[in-house]
Order: sequence, then structure tokens, then C-alpha cells
Amino acid sequence: MFFADILETEGLGNRSYLAGGAGTAVVVDPPRDIDRVIAVAARRGVRIVAVAETHVHNDYVSGGLELARLTGARYLVPAGASVAYARVPVADGDVEDVDEGLVLRAVATPGHTPHHTSYVLEKDGRAVAAFTGGSLLIGSVGRPDLVEPRLTEQLARAQHASAHRLATELDDEVAVMPTHGFGSFCSSTQAGGEHSTIGAERASNPALAQDVETFIKELLAGLDDVPAYYAHMGPANAAGPTPVDLTAPQRTDAGEIARRLAAGEWVVDLRNRVAFAEGHVAGSVNFEVEGQLATYLAWMIPWGKPVTLLAGSAEEISRAQRELARVGIDRPTAAAVGSPADWVIGQEQLTSFPRATFADLAAARERGEDVVVLDVRRDGERAGGWIEGSVHIPIHQIHQRLDEVPAGTVWVHCAGGMRAAIASSVLDAAGRDVVAVDDGCAAAADAGLTLVTPAQH
Repeated sequence: MFFADILETEGLGNRSYLAGGAGTAVVVDPPRDIDRVIAVAARRGVRIVAVAETHVHNDYVSGGLELARLTGARYLVPAGASVAYARVPVADGDVEDVDEGLVLRAVATPGHTPHHTSYVLEKDGRAVAAFTGGSLLIGSVGRPDLVEPRLTEQLARAQHASAHRLATELDDEVAVMPTHGFGSFCSSTQAGGEHSTIGAERASNPALAQDVETFIKELLAGLDDVPAYYAHMGPANAAGPTPVDLTAPQRTDAGEIARRLAAGEWVVDLRNRVAFAEGHVAGSVNFEVEGQLATYLAWMIPWGKPVTLLAGSAEEISRAQRELARVGIDRPTAAAVGSPADWVIGQEQLTSFPRATFADLAAARERGEDVVVLDVRRDGERAGGWIEGSVHIPIHQIHQRLDEVPAGTVWVHCAGGMRAAIASSVLDAAGRDVVAVDDGCAAAADAGLTLVTPAQH
């Protein structure tokens, strides 16, 4: 008997795994908030005897070191990874006992990083699951450009070879259980599907269907922007992350919120974008706790800048705090719970902005209004087509390029509304008149807006 439980970290598009037998288990690529892992192990009634990292992660702070310390588990880290703490260095072919008849075998799969290692779970000598980390993903592979630009092509070539090694050495029915690929920016392309096997990947994954030169050419051409906070994750993981502190942040009041805004600190409103648009503290910015909070806040905020969180409930503060800790924003400076009226000294400190659809935008253009259309999608998204006359500044650059936004009322759009709301809040905080387009991009053409494609440009 064996099991392999999935622990989702949806906001970052990652998965961790707890796998084992009747009494003991191994954890692969644990998240920073290890209480989740410990809870799953307790429900299973198993003792964690090993914690395995597939690589030094670039997209989140690992909880592996602390989990190993707390449980007394052996901490398995690829031998080629340069880290500042004691661990069990793992090389290709090394085997770790997990439970009776159940072992974990290390397979060197360089590509996502030079030292990347996958782990094959074997039951009575037969492979049953492959924890592929950032190597072979579902319908894709991990991106090879996060370590060093001069190594990118070399790592892309290694990624192709590693995918083929896994496909050659493992049977079709072996489950593929990657860490990245569920919306993670560590994936070279957007991976699809929730579950897969070696056989399914052999039939459809470009890394296994294409020759190496075609694979490299298409892989490198399709790489998207790298979140800015990634630059801080690898060093944190190599140095040895500190234990996470999820105790409630200090509560603050309206006067202190005003002082923090005046000092240039970030005051982040976690409410949904509809509520924020209807009324919010002037100068605050909106990152919905239900959206990709950790990814976009960590991407945009100057690293180390103090953060104050505003929310409708203590539960939302707690959830946001957990998500931010996963990417190294460890302690909010302060937090406040309630409504905008509770967070200001006077009503003049409250403001709002309208939301609209693409049909509303088309109507405004037809009326001859002074309309600036701002597209905040990423470069790769815009390459598929854009609204004629629109200005393009990707969401993660908007706070640094405010002076490039033309004069006039700014109608901000993305692909679905979440990022447009973030950008609108940043522009609103800077004193601009904004309209947040809360609509799906497919509706633009239906509304009669002229779309431009690269071929027409």
C-alpha cells in the first residue's frame, strides 16, 4: 500500500507532495507554511522521515529546512546545489527508504536548474510515481532561464534530455507529479491538466514530441516575463529560510494608516475589486485576497517596503499573511479590519472610481470622449492582438512607468479584470482619473472595438 497526497498552493501555481506507506512518509518540495503538511501527515497517521527538494526554488521560500528540523527527518537536497546549511546531499541513483517496500530514487534531471533532481517513488521495485519538480511538467517543462542568462540555451538543451530520460526509463502508467505548471511562472508555457502519466506526456508533451533544435527554438521564443521577486527567492532558500511567523500583525487605526501613506509605505486593500472601486482609502492599492495576491504584490512592490493590510475580516488578513510569507514578505507592518469608513479620519480621504465593460469603452470612443486605453497584459498576451490605439504597459511595470501614461481618463484593461483593478488602483493612488474595465478580452471584438494583430501592425 502507498499513497501520494497533493498539497495545492494555488496562488503560486505550485504543488507539494506527501507520499508514503502505512507508517512513514516523505515530503517533496514543501511550502513555507509547513503546518499544512504536518496536518496532512497527522490525518494520515504517518511520521515524516524524509523531506526532499527537487531544486533550490526561485519562485517561493521553501519550508523544507524547518520541516526537517521539527520532524527530525532527513533533508534531501541535490548535491550540486550550493547551500549554507547541513543537509543530505543527493546524487543521481541515490535511494532513500520511505516505508516497508517503498523507496525514493533520485534521478538527475538538469534543465530547470543545473542541479535539478527528480524523485521516483518505487513500490516493491516498481516505479509508481515520479516527482518531477520543474523538469517534466504536464504538457510542458520548467523554464531554463531563471539561473543565469548565459546558461539558458545550455539548460534548455539539458531540459530536453532530462524529459527524454524520464520518458525512456519509466513505464507509461507512472504518475507524473510536478511541482510547477498550474499557473506558475516557473513553467515555460502554460501547462494544462490536473493529472498525467508518463504515457500521456510521451504522446503530447512538446519536449518529447520535438527534436532538440525545434524544442529549444520554440521554448526560448515563448518565455514570458520573470516576476521580480524571484531574484530574492533563490538566495533565501540557499541561505536557509527562517521559520515562518504567522501570528497576527499589529492592529492599526485611521491616523496611523494616514501616516503610513504619507511616508510612502504601501497600504494594501485586500477586498474584492468591486468593493474597492466603490470606495476606498485614497492612496491605497487593491490586491484581492481571492486573486494572485502573492505573485503580483511581490512582483510590484519595492522589495523590503513596509506593507499595511486592510480587509473586511481577520480571516482575510490571516490568509493574505500566509500567502505573502510564501514569497518572503514575512511580516505585515500592521493591519486593520472593517470598512473604508473605519480607516480614515475624514470622509474626504475616501475616493472611488468607475468600473466598465468593453461595450462601455466602445460607446465612450463613439461619443468622442478623451479616452486613453491602457493594456496591462504581459508582452506574450498582447502579441496575440490588441485594441487599436491602446497603450501597452505590463501590469508589473505600471508603478514604475506612470509618467508614460498619456493625459486623459485612463480606461485600464487586462484579460479578465483582476490585473486591470490592480493597475487602476495604482493610477488612482497617483491621482489619475481611471475606469477599470472589468470584462473578458473576448468581449472587445463583440463590442465593436477594432483589434490589431501583429500581421497588421
